This record gives sequence, structure tokens and C-alpha cells, in this order.
Amino acid sequence: MPDQHIVSAFDRDLESVQALVMKMGGLVEAAIVDASNALLNQDEELSAEVLKRDQAIDDLDELINEQCANVIALRAPAAVDLRVILSVMKISGNLERIGDYAKNMAKRNAVLVHMTQIEGARGALQRMAREVQLMLKDVLDAFIQRDVVSAQDVLERDRDVDQMYNALFREFLTFMMEDPRHITPCMHLHFIAKNTERMGDHVTSIAEQVIYVVSGSMPEEARPKATRYETE
Repeated sequence: MPDQHIVSAFDRDLESVQALVMKMGGLVEAAIVDASNALLNQDEELSAEVLKRDQAIDDLDELINEQCANVIALRAPAAVDLRVILSVMKISGNLERIGDYAKNMAKRNAVLVHMTQIEGARGALQRMAREVQLMLKDVLDAFIQRDVVSAQDVLERDRDVDQMYNALFREFLTFMMEDPRHITPCMHLHFIAKNTERMGDHVTSIAEQVIYVVSGSMPEEARPKATRYETE
């Protein structure tokens, strides 16, 4: 009977940390949506709100790591349970980084509203961010459902984000060559595009963790990446 009590307490611990990850994921999704909408609509007030809410994401990351460390110390999980705990910590770290990129998008929007407008750029960036947000939603669902097929699908969809980035990179170069006044705003827009592409990379890292939790090993095949037009 005492052993059953220990198992039940451990199950509750696992549920608790996973619930925190889902809460954190919801905040990060909202940050992506709001930051990209603020960019599209030149909404400085919404950008400021994104910046302010980033602290809640950071606080959750810290809390998740503390709780995971406590679970490892007190429960000594093994096999699949240990994989879940370790993956939760890594997923939390990826979510925190995605939140930082959304925050950076909001910061740059506050500068861009006072610069020369680049036709079509804001809408294209918003569509790219939307794709990343949908990938994040799907991969978090895959984590809860332990759905390897959905996680693999997210890995494949990262190629679309890369292609969006590459297309924007070429467009910004064209704008900068056509008119020197476009150089500064295009540099800011390029950084936003690059940060969004990086968000996609972190989402694929989460997808890899889903596969690891279920199978016990990381994906063997390299991620499908579209050609990049810059040095890393």
C-alpha cells in the first residue's frame, strides 16, 4: 500500500510539471501572435504588453526547472519517467527562448513604426510567425498525447518556415539595393525574420523531445532544412 501511495504521488508530480509546460506554451503562443499582430498593425501598445508579459514566461521556466529537480531528487525516476522529466526541462528551455524571440520582435516593432515602410513585409512576417505558432500548438499537443507522427510532421513543416525566411531575405536585399533609405528598416525586418526562423528551430527541438520520450532515442535523420542564404 505505501508503494502505491508513492506511485500516486509521483504521477501527480509528473502531471504537475507537464501542466506547467502547457501553461508556459500557451503564454508563448500568445506572445508570438501578439508580437506579430503588433508588427502588422504598428501597435506600440500591444508591443509593450508583449514585453511586460515575458517575465511570466521566464518565471515559469524557473519554476519548472525547480520542480523537475525536486522530482529527480525525491522520486529517483527511471526509464520512461526519467525521460519525461528530462524532456520537460528541455522543452521549457526551448519555450523560454521562443518567448525571447517574440519579445525581440516586439522591441523592433517599437523602432520600425517610426521608419520608412517596406511594402508587404509586415504581412509576410506575420504569416511566417503564424506558421511557427501553429507548429508550436501542434507539437505541444503531440507531447501530451505522446504522438510521434504529429511530432514528425512538425519537423517536416520547419522546411516551410525556412523557405519563407529565404524568400524574405532575398526581398530585403532587393529593397536595400534599390534605395539606401530602405537599409535600416530592412535590417530590422531581417532580424525579425531571422528570429522567427529561430523560433521554428526551437519548435523542432521540442518535436525531437516528443520522439525521445516515446521511443527512448532522438530522431536519426537530420532535420529537413531549406537552403539558407547567409552564413550561420
